[in-house]
Amino acid sequence: MQRRHFIHHLAGGIALPTAAAATTAAAATRPGGNDELAYASVADLQAQMQAGSLNVLSLARACIARIEAIDRNGPMLRSVIELNPEALDLAAALDAERRDRGPRGPLHGIPVLLKDNVATADAMQTTAGSLALVGAKAPRDAHLVTRLRAAGALILGKTNLSEWANIRSTRSTSGWSARGGLTRNPHALDRNTSGSSSGSGAAVAAGLVPLAVGTETDGSIVSPASTCGLVGFKPTLGLVSRDGIVPISHSQDTAGPMTRSVADAALLLSAMAGPDPRDAASGKAPLRVDYTRHLDVDGLKGARLGIVRSAFSGNDRVDPLYEQALRVLRERGAVLVDDVQLPPADRYGETELTVLLYELKADLDAYLAEFGQGAPVRSLADVIAFNEANRTAEMPHFSQELLVRAQALGGLKSRAYREALANNRRWSRTEGIDAALRRHKLDALVAPTGGPAWLTDFVNGDHYGGSFSTPAAVAGYPHLTVPAGFVGGLPVGLSFVGPAWSEAKLFELGYAYEQATKAWRAPAFAASVSPRA
Repeated sequence: MQRRHFIHHLAGGIALPTAAAATTAAAATRPGGNDELAYASVADLQAQMQAGSLNVLSLARACIARIEAIDRNGPMLRSVIELNPEALDLAAALDAERRDRGPRGPLHGIPVLLKDNVATADAMQTTAGSLALVGAKAPRDAHLVTRLRAAGALILGKTNLSEWANIRSTRSTSGWSARGGLTRNPHALDRNTSGSSSGSGAAVAAGLVPLAVGTETDGSIVSPASTCGLVGFKPTLGLVSRDGIVPISHSQDTAGPMTRSVADAALLLSAMAGPDPRDAASGKAPLRVDYTRHLDVDGLKGARLGIVRSAFSGNDRVDPLYEQALRVLRERGAVLVDDVQLPPADRYGETELTVLLYELKADLDAYLAEFGQGAPVRSLADVIAFNEANRTAEMPHFSQELLVRAQALGGLKSRAYREALANNRRWSRTEGIDAALRRHKLDALVAPTGGPAWLTDFVNGDHYGGSFSTPAAVAGYPHLTVPAGFVGGLPVGLSFVGPAWSEAKLFELGYAYEQATKAWRAPAFAASVSPRA
């Protein structure tokens, strides 16, 4: 079951910008002037800093100014939930370090936004978008934040998200949180960003920062990346430590990069990845890895790719675009094995939700015991009670039935949980992705990531156009989405899914496809999709 499908939500009282306001914002961010800086790659930014034409402080100030102009005014994307009040001091310190000792590496001074469920032991909040966690003081950084700081990255702020990473209700609308409001899609402001890493996707797509970190349990990196026209990478479970991330499920949760290019995703994942004694799943993670070494324009030559036809939508405007993507794969030397079959989603759809709800109760209570100091809640039961006591702010359009269901469950030793987990692993791994790859001697599976962004609907909730997120999510296997083009002015992505620990191969494949297509383009900040698009 795709986790975005067992959730939905609202954005009460927020007026969409007028067409005139959107036009003004688009004019202010056309290529030229500051726009080249906004959409520059990490390599380009580092080249400018090396040449002395740019420094970290001026880059940070440019990002903050763009956030003010586009995120909090103009189109009012609401993708950034909080700026780091220490950012400019940190930027100045990174500039001094570069002058005195040289850069630490390719991320030195590069601004990064973190999803607001990644803990930081600084002046910022970590709330998962919920008012229930306002005031919580993290005792330490999440492991991935420690690694990013060590690499020299500038933690600029936190991004909005679907509250509680979209595990509260079956009727939510992706991209909304009580703390941050509704995040809008920069390609068409009345369209949804998908979730739950909504703010991370919108912020990078809009050129507010070069890099952002998202998290995924099922679809929450790859889906917003696809609908916002980005590269998104969900790594193998355990490659990036889950320590310090507001949890849903230790069987499926992971953080990953959301960027405008495969090269930037490789840089960011290389910095985030690594073993952590606090996370048993990270024990198999390589100590150090540089995924940029696997960026090969000829990476598709001889690759055997299985096409998952069941993930195609049947939409006569969308599917031809994916057929063109398959032609590109063939032209670049890949061998395509068509119509590879995976087990039907209903083999583990219900048991996926069962596992998530059991683990949510156990994992959230454990997280709050350490990272919830100072918050008004210390358990899932407390969160439910807080939401009931603050219904006007927290539940104006949708409820919390999934939280209530989770609280009613037993512990992780229960037979129902253990059987559900075994079923998930059987049909997603052993008789799912592993069997398909082995049967056809494949390097990876390829499919549409999902459909174009849907109209945000505060009454009925989300209107999904299909998704290929669930097999890799339930298996805990890596999943890369790369921009594939536009349908009616709305971006869609192409997915590459491989076995556990196949990140290097997926970067190789995705980079070769990206370089052959160059499908990324800057958003228009349009009020809506043009009928002529």
